[in-house]
Amino acid sequence: MLGFLIRMAISALSLWLASALVPGVEIRGIGTLVLAALLLGVVNAIVRPIAVLLTLPATLLTLGFFLLVINAAMLGLVAALLDDFTLSGFWAALFGSIVVSLTSTLASQYIGPKGKIEIIVDSRHR
Repeated sequence: MLGFLIRMAISALSLWLASALVPGVEIRGIGTLVLAALLLGVVNAIVRPIAVLLTLPATLLTLGFFLLVINAAMLGLVAALLDDFTLSGFWAALFGSIVVSLTSTLASQYIGPKGKIEIIVDSRHR
């Protein structure tokens, strides 16, 4: 449970950062931010794998770059479900999803499966 809450907090932080950095991404209110983080997790767990599978030929043809479009679409889907979360267009969704992905990836590297902060230290001397 702690791991889920920490990952949701990371997702909320990444969404807030996207709204602060990317013009056209607007989230009004802390409640909307938390709900958007929760919905983004649900959408990425349920809808995104189906979208990735259905668009596999396009993803292969573009050498994986089409996954950026899928991430933008997932962010757009969350924005469509919430009134106080708006995206001004495709480019806002694309750059917003890049900020969310990078921030979440960097922060999640330090979180273990049980929600504890973990730092791996290599103590081998050469």
